[in-house]
Amino acid sequence: MSPSDSHWQRIGFKHHHGINIPLFSLRTNNSSGIGEFNDLLPLVDWCQANKLDVIQLLPLNDSGLDPSPYNALSAFALSPIYISLKALPNVEKHTQLASLLNDLKKLDQAQTIDYPQLFKLKDRFLRAYAHLEGEKIVHSEPFKAFVQKQKGWLAGYSLFKALKIKNLWKSWEDWPEKSPLKNPEAFQKLSTQYESEIQFHSYCQFLAYQQLTAVKTYANQKGIWIKGDIPIQISRDSADVWLNPELFQLQYSAGAPPDYYAKEGQNWGFPIYNWEQLEKENYRWWRSRLKTAEPIYDLYRIDHVVGFFRIWAIPLGKKAREGSFIPQDERVWIDHGKKIMLMMLEASSMLPIAEDLGTVPPAVRACLQELGICGTKVMRWERMWEEDSRFIPYYDYPLESMTTVSTHDSETVRMWWFNQPQEAKDFAQFKGWRYTTELSQENHRQILWDSHRTRSLFHINLLPEYLMQFRELSWANPADERINVPGTITPKNWAYRLRPTLETILKHDRLADLMTDLIPA
Repeated sequence: MSPSDSHWQRIGFKHHHGINIPLFSLRTNNSSGIGEFNDLLPLVDWCQANKLDVIQLLPLNDSGLDPSPYNALSAFALSPIYISLKALPNVEKHTQLASLLNDLKKLDQAQTIDYPQLFKLKDRFLRAYAHLEGEKIVHSEPFKAFVQKQKGWLAGYSLFKALKIKNLWKSWEDWPEKSPLKNPEAFQKLSTQYESEIQFHSYCQFLAYQQLTAVKTYANQKGIWIKGDIPIQISRDSADVWLNPELFQLQYSAGAPPDYYAKEGQNWGFPIYNWEQLEKENYRWWRSRLKTAEPIYDLYRIDHVVGFFRIWAIPLGKKAREGSFIPQDERVWIDHGKKIMLMMLEASSMLPIAEDLGTVPPAVRACLQELGICGTKVMRWERMWEEDSRFIPYYDYPLESMTTVSTHDSETVRMWWFNQPQEAKDFAQFKGWRYTTELSQENHRQILWDSHRTRSLFHINLLPEYLMQFRELSWANPADERINVPGTITPKNWAYRLRPTLETILKHDRLADLMTDLIPA
């Protein structure tokens, strides 16, 4: 018996095979400038037809004008950019919305996502739609029930978003309006002053949650599980920090110590948690965050799980290398993290899968295994680093793990092979292949085949890894298949879009044949 047994019973303690794709990367005939919630419906059908039972997504939280899904301005609110506009009630009855939809549809033709235009046009459409249909929606019983159920975060987030726009997207630390949550009179005064704008943001959340909940229901009916992503950090400039500053240690910024990949360390800019205060409140905020995600996800990725055991904390104004771990006492790390992991298991029926990549103390992985929480195995990085760096045989992966060939932060397998020739030579030797400077289609296919036959219970790869087996389904330049380059800020990050539409993917017989070969019966 482990604390996660009940979570496994629902999903099934067996091998699961799936795909990972950012929602923003999808494109269908019904999309409006970006992948939308309802674009997942044909993807569910494709997964069911190809013996896949998990769809993994990147975070879907509202991140304001920042394309990065990991820099959310709310731990609860969904991003309105993903609302499926063509699926909104009565949208086809209003001819004045057609030109706005047409402008958004033009954005679908670009290779990458044009976020500045998308934010502007999507907001314009949602406000126009709210003017025409909003009154009807906000007086409906489903909307009233949603507001009542989500009252713990919705009112505060909607006020924050209203003030954020009113203050021209400046940080809340530069606003004249300070956090009013502990002052009911001030909160009520601001809520009255910005009532119509608050109602608009609440109605957008209602539409978003309604659509994504329906997607999950449809997926579950087809035997498909939806895996979400719960980032460990939240933006300093977020509704959660503005409303609950006592839950964070704002004098620190989270990051990573110096290592082989970042000689000076990393500073991510996120505040660290005040775990002492959170525990005093019985982790109210975290419990609510997980409970709110239950209607839209079946499983979830625990981002940077080692950070729950100990986090690299950098005093504000200092360099990344000048930080230190909190808690400082290494002897309490496991008890500290285990207590939080147990709380997360208790707070939600969703099955967690930990992202435990990079430098992770062995005791952390042992703790996760004891709790029945899967870790992540990226095949190219699974080596005996403390010995002779030989690759770990696939049959030695622990059952409680997820195998993948690449991540949203890494190169695709083909680009890794080209960019890291020594690692590629080592891998070729491990497989008994003759090394070539470019990864052949046949060997790429073999790596994908292997990834579905490791001892891990989960086998989930990025959808582009499969599409790259076919020239017509992938971009001519393999580098264009990359989703994000950590530590860089470029227009290409988080702007990746699949080359084919989902309609094309559904009709591609050779891709279906490939999946039949790769996925065990």
